[in-house]
Amino acid sequence: MKFTPTTNRCFTTLIAIGVLTACQPEQQQLVEVIRPIKAMQIGSAEKIAGKNFPGVAKATQEVDLSFRVSGTLDKMPIKVGQEVRVGDILAVLDKRDFEVEVANAKAGLANAKALLKNAKVEYERVIRIQKTDPGAVSQSTIDLRQATFEQAQATHASSEALLNAAEDKLSYTTLKAPFDGVIVQRFVDNFQDINASATIFRLVDMSKIEMDVSIPENLISNLPYVQNIRATFDAFPNVTIPAKIKEVSNEASQSTRTFQVRIIMEPPAGIDILPGMSGNATGDVIRSTDGNQPVIVPLKSIFSSTDSTTTYVWLYNQDSNTVTKHEVQKGHLIDQGVTITQGLKSGDWIATAGVHFLIEGQKVRLLESEGK
Repeated sequence: MKFTPTTNRCFTTLIAIGVLTACQPEQQQLVEVIRPIKAMQIGSAEKIAGKNFPGVAKATQEVDLSFRVSGTLDKMPIKVGQEVRVGDILAVLDKRDFEVEVANAKAGLANAKALLKNAKVEYERVIRIQKTDPGAVSQSTIDLRQATFEQAQATHASSEALLNAAEDKLSYTTLKAPFDGVIVQRFVDNFQDINASATIFRLVDMSKIEMDVSIPENLISNLPYVQNIRATFDAFPNVTIPAKIKEVSNEASQSTRTFQVRIIMEPPAGIDILPGMSGNATGDVIRSTDGNQPVIVPLKSIFSSTDSTTTYVWLYNQDSNTVTKHEVQKGHLIDQGVTITQGLKSGDWIATAGVHFLIEGQKVRLLESEGK
């Protein structure tokens, strides 16, 4: 191809356009990234992140039920898994032998009553004769009538006791629920011969669930300040159940140096927490910051300058949803976090996680409010 001056000029122009086009920067659409953060508000009571303590669920009430007398099972209308109310009949023994014993005891009492009546009449008669005619009745006769009367009284009392015992045994042939609950296990079959005290059912009150956790002795002093106690169970990891402290042991274990704390809770509707399920309990240590007590913040909420001479927190602005680096004076490191002696006041919001990834004036949103 032969290049003319006109051709050369056109070619040069095309190259220049290509170079200029290649040098033009791509237009990029800037997308503002809003980082989610966790935050807490400084108030008159500070919420400190709790520790998790493992535990095992147990029923508030659980008992192995048995008859107090031996006999043959006659009725067993209750099945495993059935809910029962206090006083419901769970099982009944054959009552015939016990009813015969009651009838015999009643007959014995009637006979003793008749003997007592006759002995009383004879004793009172000789007493009256003695009063009207002292020489008509000898003292030995009076003593004999008195002894007979007292013996009849003793026999009557014994007969009453036998009747009461027989009636008690008859009542023991009916096994009733001592409290509301669920039958979780049955140990015998109907029409089976049963010995006294042999376990028939296991009854569990599942309206409330308890959990025993072990608290180290260096943390037990925080117990009066613990609030917002909650429990989770491995079977329902996404369900958090509010709980309360029921009992606290007053002596540490000699082997583990821990105190046993029992918490109690009501399972949510539709959630069956069974005895033996494992889980965890936690709570928040709430200490008043009134007076001379310093503010306490989680250790993860503070960071230092490059020369480690200054301590900061990130203040969160609710109006602009931004964070600002704020200098504070830290005090001592304690179990619940770090004391802040200066720089924070009631109502301030501070970031409590990811503080090393934030920048001045950065837009943020609350991922989870840790509360006051």
